[in-house]
Amino acid sequence: MKGSAIRVDTQFSVFLVNKPGILARVCHQLAADKINIVALCMMDASEHGVLRLIVEDPAKMRQTLADLDVPSTETQVLVSTLPNRPGALADVVERLSGAHINVNYAYCTTGAPNGKSLGVFRVSDLSKAAGVLEERKPKRKDVTVTARAESRARRK
Repeated sequence: MKGSAIRVDTQFSVFLVNKPGILARVCHQLAADKINIVALCMMDASEHGVLRLIVEDPAKMRQTLADLDVPSTETQVLVSTLPNRPGALADVVERLSGAHINVNYAYCTTGAPNGKSLGVFRVSDLSKAAGVLEERKPKRKDVTVTARAESRARRK
């Protein structure tokens, strides 16, 4: 795992049958193989669940998935260290939107160093998105406060 605030990382999507014990089997094997999970989300459909994870050692994860014999895919995603504060996610997606970059899906995790969060983004253009987010920009204005202030000014 790299120390950069913005990086491209490998995300594994593991397709699990919706039956009791399947997720536990996968998690137990990850623990036995000493695979540290950096970020995770689980989504379900009627017949299967999709476990998306980013781990510290992708090569070790590939071997574990092969041993488990579960269907999986790999995708490159953008991982961004975010301040743990209201509006941090809005800042990122507004900047991506302004550069005409689509966010296909996203999820966040806590526990990054120094009380930060990690945002995981599947975007339409990884290199462009990384460039946009690496640019130093001022913090976004609080739109709510600005709208209230304008409303009060008009009443006077």
